[in-house]
Amino acid sequence: MHRRTALSVSAALLAAAPLLSACSGQPHPGTAAVVGGERITTSALQDQVNEVRSAQNRSEQGAQLIEATPRLDRSKLNRMIQTAVLERAAKDAGVTVTTKEIEDVRKAQLQQAGTPAALETAALQQAQLAPDQMDADTRFKLLRDKLFEHYGNQDKALERLGAAAKALHVQVNPRYGHWDARQILLGDETTPWITQQTRPEQAPAGA
Repeated sequence: MHRRTALSVSAALLAAAPLLSACSGQPHPGTAAVVGGERITTSALQDQVNEVRSAQNRSEQGAQLIEATPRLDRSKLNRMIQTAVLERAAKDAGVTVTTKEIEDVRKAQLQQAGTPAALETAALQQAQLAPDQMDADTRFKLLRDKLFEHYGNQDKALERLGAAAKALHVQVNPRYGHWDARQILLGDETTPWITQQTRPEQAPAGA
């Protein structure tokens, strides 16, 4: 199974750069979003999209999977921004996730799926995750669930997530939609931390 160090993924999402808007007021070239004064580049976003498209193209259901995800770039950008917000809120709360915790969840998921191929297929079909994105997805969900537990309920956790998002001053290139600061999401994308918490025995596609 392809793997990428989960901690490196979040750092790779953001790169130091100028603000989203240039002096003309137009989006800065090559910028998909700015979060906390750091930008998510269009190239970093496209890398995420390309990984999924490559995995979809290798699938027997490739054509159907691609047709079902026409705005994959927006979905991936939504998760990239939410990851940055979640990391900030977790840091403020002193909440962490260890590599061993991620590995334990992945082992449980593999046991449930039966084979690495079956696990990767489920993640691709149900959550638009390429193999190298699965560790980061597991980290996201563990961190989210720990934040809920830290504050005792979702409402309080969402309040702190909202505060983190506000502090990060999220700006999004209009080509990808409108950032909803109150809902902490991009356009009409869904926010997985509101609807469901992850349990270790669940496959990564359960959000």
